[in-house]
Amino acid sequence: MPHREKTYAALLFDMDGTLLSSIAAAERVWSTWAQRRGIDVDAFLPTIHGVRAADTIRRQGLTDIDLEAEVAWVERAEIEDVDGVVAIDGVVDFLNALPEDRWAIVTSATVELATARLDAAGIKRPKIWVTAEDVTRGKPAPDCFLLGAERLGVDIKDCLIFEDAPAGIQAAKASGADLLVVTATHAHPQGNGPAIPHYRDLSISVEENGNVRISCSAS
Repeated sequence: MPHREKTYAALLFDMDGTLLSSIAAAERVWSTWAQRRGIDVDAFLPTIHGVRAADTIRRQGLTDIDLEAEVAWVERAEIEDVDGVVAIDGVVDFLNALPEDRWAIVTSATVELATARLDAAGIKRPKIWVTAEDVTRGKPAPDCFLLGAERLGVDIKDCLIFEDAPAGIQAAKASGADLLVVTATHAHPQGNGPAIPHYRDLSISVEENGNVRISCSAS
């Protein structure tokens, strides 16, 4: 996004890896789960980010498991382990500058897990959000972002989506919104196009009609 300025009706934010870093906590929990199931942890961990727990477990093709019970175990373990969950640099001030009815969190986490992580990171809870319980198809399907725009009462094409993980990036692109990739928690680029390492160089101004103009001061 450097050297770019544009106005949007609303902003949609993924949570993990985009507003806050929870990689260490998530990987601790999922490593334990994978070891219990005899899954290669090193190969498995890169696949967990940005998607719902149920979808992650389904993809393993495990037989004779109680999916609901497995999801419940992972969910509880993640809620109880928020050690090291921190806000991405500059995000708290950035969110505080936004009108409450012009942004939403769109996450693959459940309400309870999202609440635990936001509280641990010191990020205010949004007025509007979309969580794992709200959609039948999770990311990489665009349904969650489309629902986020609907709940905000805006056209998805007038939105900017902040994402970090491949599944979320794919969902954002499929939605028809603009995309800005946050690279704070990734050692390697997760997609082509505009990207930011943090929020410190972003600034906003709110127009009379409530739309949000975003600019980047990075050189």
